[in-house]
Amino acid sequence: MTASKTLCLGLLALLPAAAPAAPLDLAALIECRQGLTDYSAVAPVVADPLKAVAAGLQPLPQSNQFMSEFRLATPLTVFGQRTEYVAVAGASIMAILDLADPRPLARSLALEDGVDTPDKFMAGRELVSRDVTDPRTGEPMIESVILSLSTVKTHPGKTLAGCTYSLDLPPEEEPAPGAAPAPAPAPPVPSKA
Repeated sequence: MTASKTLCLGLLALLPAAAPAAPLDLAALIECRQGLTDYSAVAPVVADPLKAVAAGLQPLPQSNQFMSEFRLATPLTVFGQRTEYVAVAGASIMAILDLADPRPLARSLALEDGVDTPDKFMAGRELVSRDVTDPRTGEPMIESVILSLSTVKTHPGKTLAGCTYSLDLPPEEEPAPGAAPAPAPAPPVPSKA
């Protein structure tokens, strides 16, 4: 080995090793056992096909314009059901389960029915709602974690089951009954230029 190769290898050894990214715990994310910070690691993985494959997610053709679907390299079990497929839609990550009727699972998870018609079923329950502060702006926010089940026309005979992780602005406070309305702001003073 030449002196320059030895020097280069020595310098490389001095560089800090990049810490490997922690693997996504899909079952915990889907079952709402993690938080918003954990879910934030999902977006860069599903946005990049190479990162998705490295994480064990094979991108599938999009059969529903509102969600990205993946086949798992290793099947997982969520809510007592085995699945090989997951979907991501915005702030939600869901397992695609072979359940034609989601109602028994919704009852076992104590979910509240939102829509229950022959064509559509949706049920959910907020598991976490806590006040937090946005670290970038210092603004008060509400972290929310919602467990839900639904059916969708693009996936007949299937149930989507999973979790939505969101960070929202708190609702604007309404004035107390009988309180005087807030004064209107003064009009701008015209400049004398």
